[in-house]
Amino acid sequence: MAGGAQPGWNHNTHYHRELLDALPRDASDVLDVGCGAGALARELADRGLRVTAMDVDQPTLERARAHGGDGIAYVLADFMSHDFGAARFDAVLSVAALHHLDAEAALVRMRDLLRPGGLLGIVGLARSRRAQDLVLDIAAVVPNRWLMARRNYAEVTAPTMWPPPLSYAQIRDLAGGVLPGAQFRRRLFWRYTLTWVKPVS
Repeated sequence: MAGGAQPGWNHNTHYHRELLDALPRDASDVLDVGCGAGALARELADRGLRVTAMDVDQPTLERARAHGGDGIAYVLADFMSHDFGAARFDAVLSVAALHHLDAEAALVRMRDLLRPGGLLGIVGLARSRRAQDLVLDIAAVVPNRWLMARRNYAEVTAPTMWPPPLSYAQIRDLAGGVLPGAQFRRRLFWRYTLTWVKPVS
């Protein structure tokens, strides 16, 4: 993705732009949790940011490394147990990874790795249990087919887990407790977005 090339489209990359646009203006160091094939990490690096891109799956991380990316440190490690030392990040981002982890413990760890004023940004998957969830699931079918036919569709190559253990409502309520003031939005394409800025004081 050097030179600003865009990744192929899928349900995850569809929301990369939202995370990128939410980054603090003075951001320099970013952590990508569960980086997968590295599409978001490379977009961040293309903006001149220093990126720590970590994943627990070795074949997935090797595919990410094969794509390169100046300014990216690829780390094969478990996010929950890796020793970051005294590192504090201007942004901690995660796409389609939170449902692979203990959500509450992971949100706490992401929160604690942020500097004051830093951004926590998540694109996640959850389970549909309410009527409004099912409405959005159905509403996504036609635009999904349209976009898959007209965009450079990129199959997800990282390990997947389905169904997610928590519902959208459970994730929203959990985030509200761990990250007061977090913005949770249920999205098309079977996703939600969660953003939170760590208070300065």
